[in-house]
Amino acid sequence: MKTNVGNIDRALRALAGIALIAWAVLGGPVWAWVGIVPLATALFKFCPAYSLLGIRTCATPTKSNNIE
Repeated sequence: MKTNVGNIDRALRALAGIALIAWAVLGGPVWAWVGIVPLATALFKFCPAYSLLGIRTCATPTKSNNIE
């Protein structure tokens, strides 16, 4: 699995996931447990849907021009 989720995307996913899980724990609807998905994708830095759609929100690694 190659990283395809950037730092800002990860932070937003983590916040949304934690908020949904907290809502479920505090008596919200059962579907709020879906917060596990954005939280997991934030932790693993990988989103399967992004892979299918060819999306990357992380920075592309640059090649250094080191001459040795």
